[in-house]
Amino acid sequence: MPILPPSLDDRRFDDLVEDLIARIPAHTPEWTNPRLGDPGRTLIELFAWMGDALLYRANLIPERQRLVFLKLLGMGLKPALPARGIVSLSFAQETELGGHTLAPLGQLKAAVPFETLAETTVLPISAEAYIKRRLSSAELAKKSDVLHGLSRIHNISGSLKGYETTPVFAGGRAEPAGFDVFGKSADRALWIALFAPKAPKPEDQPATNIAAKAAMGGGDTGLPALLSVGIVPTIKAPTLFEQVSAPTSVPVMWEMTTRGRTERETDYLTLGVDGSTDTSKGLAVAGTLRLQLPDESLIWAPSNDVGVNPRAGVGDVPPRLDDAERASRLVGWLRLRPKTGENVTHLSLSWLGINAVEIDQRVTVSGRVLGSSTGAADQVFQLPLPSVDRDSLVIQVEEAGRGYQNWYRVDDLAAISGDVNVAREAPAYELDAEAGTVRFGDGVRGRVPEREMRVRLAVGRFGGGRAGNLPAGSIAELTARRIDGRAAPAIKVNQPLSLGGGEDAETLAIAEKRIPAMMRHRDRAVTEEDYRRLSFEAPAIDVGRVEVMPRFKPRDRRFNVPGVVSVMALPAATLAPAPNPRPDRPFIERLHAHLSARTPLATELYVIGCEYVPLGLSVAVTLREGFARDKVLLEVREALRRLLWPLAPGGLDQKGWPLGRAIRSRELEVEVSRVAGVDELRGLNLFQKHNDDWQKLPAIAADGAQILSLQPWQLPELLSVIAVDGPSAPTDLRALPNPFADDHAVAVPVVPELC
Repeated sequence: MPILPPSLDDRRFDDLVEDLIARIPAHTPEWTNPRLGDPGRTLIELFAWMGDALLYRANLIPERQRLVFLKLLGMGLKPALPARGIVSLSFAQETELGGHTLAPLGQLKAAVPFETLAETTVLPISAEAYIKRRLSSAELAKKSDVLHGLSRIHNISGSLKGYETTPVFAGGRAEPAGFDVFGKSADRALWIALFAPKAPKPEDQPATNIAAKAAMGGGDTGLPALLSVGIVPTIKAPTLFEQVSAPTSVPVMWEMTTRGRTERETDYLTLGVDGSTDTSKGLAVAGTLRLQLPDESLIWAPSNDVGVNPRAGVGDVPPRLDDAERASRLVGWLRLRPKTGENVTHLSLSWLGINAVEIDQRVTVSGRVLGSSTGAADQVFQLPLPSVDRDSLVIQVEEAGRGYQNWYRVDDLAAISGDVNVAREAPAYELDAEAGTVRFGDGVRGRVPEREMRVRLAVGRFGGGRAGNLPAGSIAELTARRIDGRAAPAIKVNQPLSLGGGEDAETLAIAEKRIPAMMRHRDRAVTEEDYRRLSFEAPAIDVGRVEVMPRFKPRDRRFNVPGVVSVMALPAATLAPAPNPRPDRPFIERLHAHLSARTPLATELYVIGCEYVPLGLSVAVTLREGFARDKVLLEVREALRRLLWPLAPGGLDQKGWPLGRAIRSRELEVEVSRVAGVDELRGLNLFQKHNDDWQKLPAIAADGAQILSLQPWQLPELLSVIAVDGPSAPTDLRALPNPFADDHAVAVPVVPELC
């Protein structure tokens, strides 16, 4: 039987009223009519209401005991996690021609609070990315005469490599599927054109360009500006059983064009990357980096006018821009290319932009007095908001003659130190991040703040939740201050990609469900069930299914390997047509990091996805009278999809199709027969993909039964299913004949007569 918290007294208001009325004859026999509205009956109901309230409070004692039990286990509720992302900034007024370095924690206008995470410099320039796209064989053949003429014009004696200037991430938009900026280019380089703002009058454009260059070079400050660049590498699902490790940096270099020996020659300056602020880890993950720009006197771009510069776009120079308006605003070029000697042939990016900054879903509170100490032990102070970021929290306590002093956070006041004297005088506090409370010691385990001394929140960041997972284009404005404290000009925000990673705070009901698992594994992965339960507790990912395969080495497809544990995990998803859910690289990296910190030292841990085997089905049924044909056939297809779905409610036990279980046609036929409206099953065929074509599986018995065998690490993926109302199941999935066509006649169009 289930273990439920007992109710100390299960009587309610009505029970108390009936009990009191039943006692009237024994105590006041002269009161013979206790009807509704009678003053005595009103007093009875009043006391019953008060008694019901007292019983409700008494019944909360088991609930309180459970909360105390959670605290004894050290199982505080998990705080909310913030959504994160990258945005690019620009001045709202194009007349703004100065560079402004913004302080972190600027506030963005959105449905929920967001703030910038780091210092960033907004320059009065915009950027557009281009590649020199290689021409295809067909294009080369078509333009052979043109290329031959160009080789004579430019006096090129060697081979000619034609290209087409192609914009990438046009209009600041992202390419979620990714774009290989090195693999698709003729010179393995990404070119970023830097443009000054458009001047009110064409004749003022040269002066505007000079002002933009001055802002880039630092102007009269003598300190060149830092250009903030946002990078989002394309996130793809890892190959089957690929060993996912920490992302490695890409060996690339950033360069800027400068004037060569003559007006027609282009040289390049190598730009340094501020390593302390490179959150992209060398273009390995989504993040920002800051490039150290040269002095404005060195910033230069070659002319795109072939009348002035006949070799514009020829050779190892930036691509030629044929748009006269853009060319008039061009102030410089950035080039991203592999380092010399490094064999980097591909770089897939989803987005790149300048004036970029990372943001997250939090709000900063500072300088807030939480209260005054009473001098008692175990004092608890409430922070202004729940779900606090532990790393950003700074708590200060006032001390006589010294002012506010920083105290430090510990996970458990009872475990500060084994030395009694050290523990007694430790200026420490304990934090409940989800509830937003801080607790001080009792004089034995942690110092007690002196009486009437104030406790202050120096700084802390709060927030998070699924509400912050906003789609692209949800944020448009930023309110920020410069590093000198003055207000920054009005700033526009371009949000090219959706924000993700936000999770709601853990509820008490969910935390209570973790009690049995915590008692079993104590946050250590030893048994298969430990790995499974810990996987579902991984932060910032939504795990839908976990299978633990002990002693299985994925890359070798080999079992019985001592010391190896493989965890197959799939992200949560709703039942839908193909494709089936697949884990991407961040999903596997986060789950691996969560589990590896909890596995024994000698365990060789792998976190993998599953291998899907393509499957096609065709089924023929006859229908019962009174049922709609299209609806029944749709339900037949959905029943088969639901049965073969890898997550709940799929599978035979509604927990997903079992890993490695063979697909038997007879089991599928039973599922089809259960669909309401199916009168008779006329046939069912299984198909397997072979060289991009479907092949019917052979029968294994005289009655035509089929089976698709799977390896222990495989699951089926239903890519095609055809259900028909007819005498037999189709034997070809590529095309379904039109039932209304006439096999004995040829359709011929007739031209109508016109008056």
